[in-house]
Amino acid sequence: MFVEVEICLGTTCFVLGASALQELQLPEKLRRQTKISYVRCLNVCKNADKFSKAPYARIDGEIVAEISAEKLAQILEQKIKGEKNEAN
Repeated sequence: MFVEVEICLGTTCFVLGASALQELQLPEKLRRQTKISYVRCLNVCKNADKFSKAPYARIDGEIVAEISAEKLAQILEQKIKGEKNEAN
C-alpha cells in the first residue's frame, strides 16, 4: 500500500518553500511506500483561514499546511508505521 502525496506548486506554495520539495530525497524505506506527485495548485489558499499557511500538500486526501521535507518525512513515517501495525 502506498501513501499518496500531492505537493502544491502554485505560486504562493512555490515561493514559500514547495520549490525545495521538488528535489526531495526520502530515505529508501519511505520512498518504496510513497507515491509523490506535484500539482499545479491545490486551491487551498482561498481557504487559508481554515488551513493555516502555505506551502500545502495533500497526504492521503488530507490537507497539510506548512509542509517541509522534515514534516513530510515525519508524517510518512507515522502513516507507514501505522499501516504496519494495523496489518498485524
